[in-house]
Amino acid sequence: MYKPQNSYITKDKKMIDLINENYSLLLCLQHFHIDFSVDNLTVKQLCEEYHINLNVFMVIANLYNGFFPSHHEIDKIDDIHSIISFLKSNHSFFLDDKYPELKYYLGKIKNNQSNKDIFLIEQFFNEYFEEVLEHFKYEDDIAFPYFCSLLDDHASYQQNSFSAREYQNHHTDIETKLTDLKNLLLKHIKIKSDLNIMRKFLDTLFGLEFDLKIHSVIEEKILVPLIEKIEQGKNG
Repeated sequence: MYKPQNSYITKDKKMIDLINENYSLLLCLQHFHIDFSVDNLTVKQLCEEYHINLNVFMVIANLYNGFFPSHHEIDKIDDIHSIISFLKSNHSFFLDDKYPELKYYLGKIKNNQSNKDIFLIEQFFNEYFEEVLEHFKYEDDIAFPYFCSLLDDHASYQQNSFSAREYQNHHTDIETKLTDLKNLLLKHIKIKSDLNIMRKFLDTLFGLEFDLKIHSVIEEKILVPLIEKIEQGKNG
């Protein structure tokens, strides 16, 4: 069935209509710690009720609807703390929800298969998530605390101790390896049974791939330019 393009989210649209149009927005709400019972509230009213920066919410929510933010929209963002909080919630979701779910499905597939390629897939999967853990730890322990210190007028700023540019150079393309894993399964791994489990595993991979791409866009195209502006102001 033909599915029309998702709407561009504006402050006056009702959240319930947007969710019915694209249920992926439920995950966006979860990362903002917003209850799914949204009544008939508009986007603006919902953000006011939960004390969430409206511009941050609309820019990120529109990513879920397939709209890349313009420079003008990014320049209007004046609350970087909300972006960092969203990204931290992403980390918890990946590690506490998606990883155990994928591990469970992969274990079920491996237990019912004699194909040695399944063990190679499991090794690839484990190595990939080790890289994800390292990436998130770097952000949580080094990058995000540095960004927050820049936002604190009372915190001391040490020039060249760290920078958004160094963060971007360190930023690994973790979603690319996830795509490789998905394509390995689709191209090379044949199974005689358990299609239901394999479908659930792949469905979870597709969903994780989508969310990771949004995660990377927020970091590279929204957060880093905003932090660089603050750095330039402090260095000036």
